[in-house]
Amino acid sequence: MLQAEEVRARVDAACRASGRPAGAVRIVAVAKFHPAEAVADAVAAGFRDIGENRVQEARAKMQAVEGATWHLIGRLQSNKAALAAKLFDWLHSLDRPELVPLLGRAAEGREEPLQVLVEVNLAGECQKGGCEPEAAAGIIAACRDYPMLKVRGLMTVPPATGDPRPYFRDLRTLLAQTCEKFPDLSLDQLSMGMSGDFEAAIAEGATMVRIGTAIFGPRQGG
Repeated sequence: MLQAEEVRARVDAACRASGRPAGAVRIVAVAKFHPAEAVADAVAAGFRDIGENRVQEARAKMQAVEGATWHLIGRLQSNKAALAAKLFDWLHSLDRPELVPLLGRAAEGREEPLQVLVEVNLAGECQKGGCEPEAAAGIIAACRDYPMLKVRGLMTVPPATGDPRPYFRDLRTLLAQTCEKFPDLSLDQLSMGMSGDFEAAIAEGATMVRIGTAIFGPRQGG
């Protein structure tokens, strides 16, 4: 069952506590393993930003759900890059320079640029995606060769245990440093925080939070 009002109230309260107005943070409702019917209910409840981890799973839902803005938040395989560039509105998980030309060429036929976030692996966890912090600038620079790739900021997933706030703080600092390197780009997005830690992420400057379980309940498979 959707927990729409509770989640929205918690996000708005966290925004106000951080000195920002209610509604300042975009809620991406993560629909991994949830059926198209649940996604349609989420959109009807006002969650129009829908996050998916897998390109093929999202493709099927896109055909059944109208009115959504689609975010790919899972790690992107090279052989799915071209399709992802055509299907999604936002990509949160650009983490390797070799993906840039695959995405950039495939995005050439889009009506609007693909909004891109570079994923950074701040904890150095080998089992997760994300580039090293010092590699982010090179990936952003590579995107400048492709007009239909619009880099908007950074994303991270902190370790599952321990205090996530130092990682959120580090990502905010890295974004500020990156803005100094690319003053001509509109790097204004920090995608960080999930169901268990989104309030801490908002306190540290998140502009997008990726919330699945707190909205949809437990995943239905996988």
